[in-house]
Amino acid sequence: MVLEIADFAILPGHEESFTAAFREAVVQLQGSRGFRSARLTRGIESPARFVLLVEWEDLEAHTVGFRESERFARWREIIGPFFDGPPKVEHFADAAAAG
Repeated sequence: MVLEIADFAILPGHEESFTAAFREAVVQLQGSRGFRSARLTRGIESPARFVLLVEWEDLEAHTVGFRESERFARWREIIGPFFDGPPKVEHFADAAAAG
């Protein structure tokens, strides 16, 4: 499993519109091969900052399967207008899984 963490700065005053757009756009993630789950969080101290946590089966499910698809183009079309700069996206793997 790979965890994608995407850090979004949203244009001030557009936070609620971004949240609504995310609810519409998340179906693009959900329909992608290798998608497991998604969770959008919002900063308390910085309410224009959102962090998206997406679990994928493997790295390629995100970087190839989703990012090179029409689903990604639609995703960015829906949520991209709310970005205040490019998002920062990184991938993580479990370091010490408890069993």
